[in-house]
Amino acid sequence: MTFPRFTTPFLLAAALIAGNAHAQGAAPAAVEGAWARASVQGQSASGAFMRITAQEPLQLLRAETPAAGHAEVHEMKMDGGVMKMRALPALDLPAGQAVELKPGGYHIMLMDLKAPLAKGAQLPLTLVFKDAQGAERRLDLQLPVSATPPGGAGGHGAPMHKQH
Repeated sequence: MTFPRFTTPFLLAAALIAGNAHAQGAAPAAVEGAWARASVQGQSASGAFMRITAQEPLQLLRAETPAAGHAEVHEMKMDGGVMKMRALPALDLPAGQAVELKPGGYHIMLMDLKAPLAKGAQLPLTLVFKDAQGAERRLDLQLPVSATPPGGAGGHGAPMHKQH
């Protein structure tokens, strides 16, 4: 099949646009009630919390933010009557099941804060997931910074994500 010479650039552009749209795909997970705990001067760490519902089986590998030297997926749990916290290499997110990241449980630990997290500010945070094929997928978030969960004790507000 041949095309007139002037249509070829338009077809090529359409194919590239369609390819990019397909490559990005849908957001890997829905995030609700996300927030980061406000910190005070001299405090070098804080936490980020949310409810994540994966659209397909995923693992949460890590989080990234320009506000901290590094961020890790952590678990806090009782072990022999002692509260222990540890970094996780990955957190399994079963398809369609909400996984709660909350104080006293799973959470994102923000370490080596570059400045205090001020109440009322927004914290940019990127979640990095691994899908069943081993590909990494990213989800950009803007988390409100607060001393307490937004929206009351449950802390589950509107979704606040942007894929890339």
